[in-house]
Amino acid sequence: MSESVDRARYDFKRALEELRDLSGRGTELVSLYVPHSRQISDVMAYLRNEYSQSSNIKSKSTKKNVMGAIESIMSRLKVYKTPPEHGVVFFVGHIPSGGDQTSMVAYVLEPPDEIVTYLYRCDNKFYLEPLEDMLVEKKSYGLIVIDRNECTIGLLKGKRIVIIKNFLSRVMGKHRQGGQSSVRFERLIELAVHEYFKKVGNIANDAFLAEEELQGVIIGGPGQTKRFFAEKDYLHHELKKKVMDLIDTGYTDEYGIKEMVQNAATTLADVDMMREKVLVQRFMQEVRKPDGGLASYGDEDVLRTLGSGAVDVLLVSEALRKHRVEYKCTSCGKEVKRTVKGPGPSPKCPDCGANMTEESKKDIVDEYYDLAEQSGTKVELISGETEEGGMLLNAFGGVAVLLRYKVRKDG
Repeated sequence: MSESVDRARYDFKRALEELRDLSGRGTELVSLYVPHSRQISDVMAYLRNEYSQSSNIKSKSTKKNVMGAIESIMSRLKVYKTPPEHGVVFFVGHIPSGGDQTSMVAYVLEPPDEIVTYLYRCDNKFYLEPLEDMLVEKKSYGLIVIDRNECTIGLLKGKRIVIIKNFLSRVMGKHRQGGQSSVRFERLIELAVHEYFKKVGNIANDAFLAEEELQGVIIGGPGQTKRFFAEKDYLHHELKKKVMDLIDTGYTDEYGIKEMVQNAATTLADVDMMREKVLVQRFMQEVRKPDGGLASYGDEDVLRTLGSGAVDVLLVSEALRKHRVEYKCTSCGKEVKRTVKGPGPSPKCPDCGANMTEESKKDIVDEYYDLAEQSGTKVELISGETEEGGMLLNAFGGVAVLLRYKVRKDG
């Protein structure tokens, strides 16, 4: 996935998070989905009709706010000759801002996937369901770790491993029967193994065939059981064609699934999860060196090294929820920049003690992207859901760099 696509997806996800938290006092939040195929003139005509109808709303404040939202959308629509390739979505309305006051919010989103249905909705929450579905990772890999005693089936979706089923075979192990009894017991055991493999195949078939964009299947486990299972007809013929690799593992439980994915690094080299795992592990190897190696982390050091041109790769956690805010003193005009997490009071001026006002606010991940672009640095957005991503976020502040060469701290 390209950096521009990664960033657009991140911004889209963050916008949905913000919209999800917004609520109106009444049905004052307007959601409008406009597909590419819809004529702008038709949309304007529809909104003019809704504007006329909203004049009949009994509550004066609700009527005023709904009509204001529709007016805002119509003014924003005028910049479009035709809707963008994937369509465009407007979220406009009034939310409580303290006391009896409300403030207008307005979001205009161009989604990553195509909007197919025109939709207008007025409610106390923005209607986000069609867009939430677009964030679900569609490409997937089927995962099976198996021996004669246990099996675990899962899916690798983007940067997440989803466990579908873990179960024991209940197949009898070694026995002490001799003569004809031995032959009979062996036959019963092999029949039980066959039924166990059939059960594994049926569960995997149901799970994997339901995946519209299944890229392949990887089968792992200790010994030769995985090869026997893969070569026989327990998997659907379409899935057998997609078996990418057989991987040795020491376990067949959930840990075995993770072990298999780790050991399949070459097979899965282009998968987002593996790429970021390799990068974070490379960073850890460097930072463990006595001199810190070719790595640095933390906001202050990262900003310094980005400006030097020494950065090879910038690693940024997509789970960072901070903003870079610029404040200006209302009295002496002094300007300061702070990194904040969540809403809070504006700081006092460090020079004169007067109140400061917010001049600008920028998502910190977007700021890192912009700084990296200025210095020609590659950016890798690291998930907060993986083990390596959690380590980057919690132990290293969510931002780190891999360097081309060492940079002195005094510049």
